[in-house]
Amino acid sequence: MSAELVQQIWIAAAMGLVGAAVFAAIGLVSGTDETTTLAPLTLLVVLLGVPPAGVFTFFLAGAVAKHMTHAVPTALLGIPGDTLATPLLQDANTLRKLGVPHIALRKMISGAIIAAFVAVPLAVLFAVMLAPFGDAITKSAPWIFLVAAVLIAYFSPGRWASVALLVPFVVLILALKALTGSYDVNLSVSYFLGIAIGPLVADLFSVISPVERGRMRRDTPRTFELAPDVKGWSGYFPNPFKVLDRKQVRWTIGTAAISSATFVFSPVAMTVALGELVGSRVRHAYHRLTTVLSARNGVTEATYIAEAMIPLIAFGLPLSPVAAGPAAPLFNAPPRFTVDSATGATHNLHDLMNHWEFLGYGMMAVALAALVSYPFAMNFARSAALFVSRKVSHEAIIATFIGLIFVISVWEGQLLGLLVITTMGLAGGLLSRVLGFNTGVQFMGYYVAVLSAPALIRTLG
Repeated sequence: MSAELVQQIWIAAAMGLVGAAVFAAIGLVSGTDETTTLAPLTLLVVLLGVPPAGVFTFFLAGAVAKHMTHAVPTALLGIPGDTLATPLLQDANTLRKLGVPHIALRKMISGAIIAAFVAVPLAVLFAVMLAPFGDAITKSAPWIFLVAAVLIAYFSPGRWASVALLVPFVVLILALKALTGSYDVNLSVSYFLGIAIGPLVADLFSVISPVERGRMRRDTPRTFELAPDVKGWSGYFPNPFKVLDRKQVRWTIGTAAISSATFVFSPVAMTVALGELVGSRVRHAYHRLTTVLSARNGVTEATYIAEAMIPLIAFGLPLSPVAAGPAAPLFNAPPRFTVDSATGATHNLHDLMNHWEFLGYGMMAVALAALVSYPFAMNFARSAALFVSRKVSHEAIIATFIGLIFVISVWEGQLLGLLVITTMGLAGGLLSRVLGFNTGVQFMGYYVAVLSAPALIRTLG
């Protein structure tokens, strides 16, 4: 083993530990959306010049860790930890009312860790199977992005409204690009970050509006109750295969395998659909609740892993909601990683890592996230939830991310970068809130603007 490879492994392991620790903590904070947190911190890691293996391990370990600890506020407080935790909320609340939220939490977290170890090798396998079609797909990238954007829009909460909104949204991006181009400023990261923090920007503008501020006002603070925790194992690291029964393990592995083969559909839609499939096959009410929760949280892990890894390994193009959203810095983070808007040619992790490296570092990332997040969440979930709810200011965390994003936008385009990120954030945030035109569709709209629109203009003359 060469010294260079040893150094690369150490860097990847260190970045994986950092990603797992940071996002295990972030996952405890309810409402911390994946795109708003994973994307900007991954972009920062890319721009700091971390080697490709370190970037990939940081992102994947962070994603896996967050989708374990997002179960803590969901199960114990009745507040979704992030967007993908929303489909878990109803069943988790039912178990809270039965007085066993700790059971719900353990089932969810154990399902996540098993699914993560299943998803990485399967995602690499499916990517290798699709890789021979990579050249043809790259050449057809403008049209594939257009079709993918329409499909993702249709399966979003806005349905046909989201499909129709692609047109004005693309026009907005083209107009902003023309404006910044007239001042010889070429922006790319600012558009992406503006979309990522859209809901936060919309909330900030709502707070300073008398109309919206009145609607957001609450007469009393929100209260919650935490049931006492009961530890059912010895030692620090429980065995997930003993936390789940055999039937739950089989359903978790099966649904993880299915979601690992899909990379175009919405992660929330996959979580809901596969959860309904599991629920329809389990008769006993209590067993159905715990089995559905373990399978659904496993699907959140597997879908995120597959939707990031399959497009990255096979094509180098962000052809999924996760790839176009939270994982976008792995594909397009100028000046380090790029997707050429004219030809669809790429220079990103797809070109800098091979299949075996994706498999090895992917398993390393999952193992590191499991070592950090799983025993922590299983042993200290109640005390951590209590601490976050009482002591941690959600507003301060949100302000930190907004400040980081504003710094990056000013670095890229000075005042124009700040104006673009604010404009994109406000437009995208309001469209997402009012019409269900969510961030995944908006990211695809961005790629339609930079890839598909020029090809359409050339074709139509």
